[in-house]
Amino acid sequence: MYKVLIVEDDPMVRQINERFLEKIEGFTLEASASSISEAQELIESSHVDLILLDLFFPNEKGQDLLKWLRKNEYMCDVIMITADKSVRTIEEVLRFGTIDYLIKPFTFERFKEALNRYKSRKEEFLDNKNIEQDQLDKYVFYDLEEKVIAEDNQFSKHTYDKVLRYLEANRNKTFSALEIADNIGVSRITARRYLDLLEKENLVIMDLEYGKIGRPKNKYKIK
Repeated sequence: MYKVLIVEDDPMVRQINERFLEKIEGFTLEASASSISEAQELIESSHVDLILLDLFFPNEKGQDLLKWLRKNEYMCDVIMITADKSVRTIEEVLRFGTIDYLIKPFTFERFKEALNRYKSRKEEFLDNKNIEQDQLDKYVFYDLEEKVIAEDNQFSKHTYDKVLRYLEANRNKTFSALEIADNIGVSRITARRYLDLLEKENLVIMDLEYGKIGRPKNKYKIK
């Protein structure tokens, strides 16, 4: 479980972030703070893996916490959650090591994508002492894979293998594209592209699952 600290002074937004976090597997809320000084005290007294950080506080700024973290060499990651769309601000927080930037108002899907990318990166790094360029690109340049697929109609071997390995490891189960996406840390669109490719290559079977209401869902399993 990755321990998360939410730093947000708006009680309503803080509560929304807490509810979103509860829905994502692999994360637990360590604490919530309404000010930078409170966040610093919590970081000093407990272990935190990931901080969800707003930028605007009365008489304080989120950048102050970022600079303090780096100066004191705390080994935790930060995802910014803010209404600030300024390129200057975005560049500043990126220089201090922010791993993602969510602009309010954001959707739950974008929130979940940010956390799943973080989880996938951490797990990939834990499993390997060294990493190849195509693997690194996936976690450092998040949009690279999508651009390659959209513009050149190519596929990443790393992601292809990851989808295939997941299905092989769960041979007796069927999954939707969204379930695959959540479990391996990619977007639903990306998962669907690779699943369709695997089906064309006769490695995966696609069946329709009919529920009581609504349209049938595409479900995939290894052949």
